[in-house]
Amino acid sequence: MRVLITGVDGYLGWPLAHALARRGHLVAGIDALLRREWVAEMGSQSATPILDIDSRLTVFREVHGEDLRFVPGNVCNYDLVEEAIRDFMPDCVVHLGQMPSAPYSMIDAHHAVFTHQNNIVGTLNLLFALRDLAPNAHLVKLGTMGEYGTPNIDIPEGFFDIEYRGRRDRLPFPRQPNSMYHLTKVHDSANIHFACRVWGLTCTDVMQGVVFGTRIDALNGDDRLLTRFDVDQAFGTVINRFCAQAVIGMALSPYGRGHQRRGFLSLRDSIQCLALIIENPPDGAGEYRILNQFHETFDVYDLALVVQGTARDMGIDVEIKTVENPRIEAERHYYNPDHQKLFDLGYRPTRTVREEIRETLEDLGRFAERIRLCRGAILPSIRWRERKPRPSPVGGF
Repeated sequence: MRVLITGVDGYLGWPLAHALARRGHLVAGIDALLRREWVAEMGSQSATPILDIDSRLTVFREVHGEDLRFVPGNVCNYDLVEEAIRDFMPDCVVHLGQMPSAPYSMIDAHHAVFTHQNNIVGTLNLLFALRDLAPNAHLVKLGTMGEYGTPNIDIPEGFFDIEYRGRRDRLPFPRQPNSMYHLTKVHDSANIHFACRVWGLTCTDVMQGVVFGTRIDALNGDDRLLTRFDVDQAFGTVINRFCAQAVIGMALSPYGRGHQRRGFLSLRDSIQCLALIIENPPDGAGEYRILNQFHETFDVYDLALVVQGTARDMGIDVEIKTVENPRIEAERHYYNPDHQKLFDLGYRPTRTVREEIRETLEDLGRFAERIRLCRGAILPSIRWRERKPRPSPVGGF
């Protein structure tokens, strides 16, 4: 299968390219390399040392015996997207090339507008290019469980049956996003649904939970193949931040009361799920499939306890100290989303959360000095309600 990955230089894109190559697929990628610059804007860096893109491509060829066909540039450039689709003619496009941070999108008006333009325009460009050049290709779009918010009822996988005033219909489940970033994902979902209904495209919208961890098996323990691992307040996911804090002796910092509940899965499982989705596309043209992608749900404070306990077993003592919540969100709520469809495709969780956290702590221990350099970027300073002018975002319009 010919698979084009947008955002191929990212936390998910880079290991996914390796995993697909190992499974015999031909891989191409697009990336503007902005994630590296956004993290630097936050005063941080990847905790794991990662190669520059030219060195990455050289190592990819060495490991897999073939090139990763790389297109440098931004999917907001329609001509670039059109040329990439025409030249590669993919069977599947995996769209990971977006700004993925809720806090970054909430810094100020400039960052919010940039997030909307970057994310929504990029997706629209892909939809139009696929319609005109590769209408039979399968689009796999990375969404987020954050689109749903935290409603006080169970969350289905995308659609639900409703009866109102004596009539029935099957409709998209209501979205209640909690940041400007999550709003862009909701707009993407509406645009993709439109493209399937009106143009007959075939798409899978992946509502992914919070991903954590350092490695997948396809990277073979080779440090040259390491994916990035962010620890700052904007781009570091919660377990990854806790693990980074633990290895440098910094107190773990749940926000508010810490009882926000979310769905989580390891990096290994995220890549496993994406590979299954790619290799098992929807049955027919015009199908809009939504999958909720996570392994288990956890209370954030409970996860801090797991990280603390695992670290203690490794001889690392670390405190837990909650901090004022910079976000506007429910800190204790009902949360029960469905997630059966990926299991039906063959998804099998690889490890327990504790096992994955232990490996993450072991890996990060080797890079503690790099994390110490980022210490000032870990605790939250971006607040949902405060006006705090910042420089224009990197890659801004």
